[in-house]
Amino acid sequence: MPEDLFDFVHQQHNQKTAPLAFRMRPKTLDDFAGQDRVLGPGKPLRKWIENDLVPSLILWGPPGCGKTTLAKIIAVQTKSHFQSLSAVLAGVKDIKEMVAQARETKKLSGRKSILFVDEIHRFNKSQQDSLLPHVEDGTVTLIGATTENPSFEINAALLSRSRVIRLERLSIEALEKLILRALQDSELGLNSSLQLTPEALEYLAISADGDARRALTALESVWLYATGLSEISNNILDEKSVQAALESSMPRQPLLYDKAGEEHYNVISAFIKSIRDSDPHAGLYYLARMLEAGEDPLFIVRRLVVIASEDIGNAYPQALQMALAAKDAVDFIGMPEARIALGQIVTYLALAPKSNAAYKGINDAIAEVHASGALPVPFHIRNAPTQLMKTEGYGKGYRYAHDQLSERPKQTHLPEEILGKRFYQPKDIGFEKQMKEKLDLLNPDFDKKGNTSI
Repeated sequence: MPEDLFDFVHQQHNQKTAPLAFRMRPKTLDDFAGQDRVLGPGKPLRKWIENDLVPSLILWGPPGCGKTTLAKIIAVQTKSHFQSLSAVLAGVKDIKEMVAQARETKKLSGRKSILFVDEIHRFNKSQQDSLLPHVEDGTVTLIGATTENPSFEINAALLSRSRVIRLERLSIEALEKLILRALQDSELGLNSSLQLTPEALEYLAISADGDARRALTALESVWLYATGLSEISNNILDEKSVQAALESSMPRQPLLYDKAGEEHYNVISAFIKSIRDSDPHAGLYYLARMLEAGEDPLFIVRRLVVIASEDIGNAYPQALQMALAAKDAVDFIGMPEARIALGQIVTYLALAPKSNAAYKGINDAIAEVHASGALPVPFHIRNAPTQLMKTEGYGKGYRYAHDQLSERPKQTHLPEEILGKRFYQPKDIGFEKQMKEKLDLLNPDFDKKGNTSI
């Protein structure tokens, strides 16, 4: 059923027995913490809200950053009728009912309706499409909330009718302010019945991992824990006591990492680039992030095998062998011991000389094939298994390399149209420096008559 936000706010003020995170939800833009990038003075979103010109929005951000709360504040500020749906539970029928109620509200009271859809990324295409005409004609102002990248999960038609607002995980400073406000609030908070040392406050904020809801839930757990401790001096709790309270009352926060979502791509991208940039510390950190979040270790090691060829290549040819050995170790040992082999190969690859010459070479060669098509293979290096083919000139003039051990055979191999093109350009680093010298010696430029430039 739709929820009238004015009733909701009234209930909030009277439900002092509700969980602290529920009671302390911000009710105004000034109370809304940690999102100054999009809600600071003069920012477009704030102006839209203050001037009652809010378009349909997609609020994109991690859990606990305030998506639902912001939607409700917008409804209060704009005096709109607030309706909410969970995309996990709702279907097209529910959407139609909400739209009908929005029309009736407009007709009876003249109030606009905001339709808040939580986890909107879970709506399928037909459900998203069913919203389109009602968003487009202004029957409802849609506010969708999602933890997933909208460009991946929301269809283009709905995105084009909405503004995407990216909310960020809350900073430690913002969480500390939120915790202090809850500690000191005399009406809905803890009425200064507990104090935290600066170290304890910081520890509590860090443990929330950017999630306001988790920070307040943790604070409530700490408060309940502290009520049973007679040895606390002046109701002041130190870091050690806060840590003990959280360990006894709250499970470890699962890491934000969806193996099919954006965070998966963010972390693996950072992992690859850290190794490419020869930073073993960051490489180990992102490896740990993935392992702790439950990523498949074989997925990780496949990326390491790619790095060994793409980013290291012939500057250190042993890297590919080592990466494949790590793959075998991971496959053979399994987790958790396989983390050791992964840590070893990450540091090994990070500190290896780097060259993308082989990677660029094959890409340039493929680009040439796309550009020039299937050019004729030079006759002198064609195979001639039949007499007819020999008569046609196949293999004529071919110089057998093993008959000229002292030097490279002076003959061309590329099609005539692209003769002289060089796809492999070794770098002056690691083993590739030696390969470059050998390449220049063995593969001088040839003109179209087969004569070398040296």
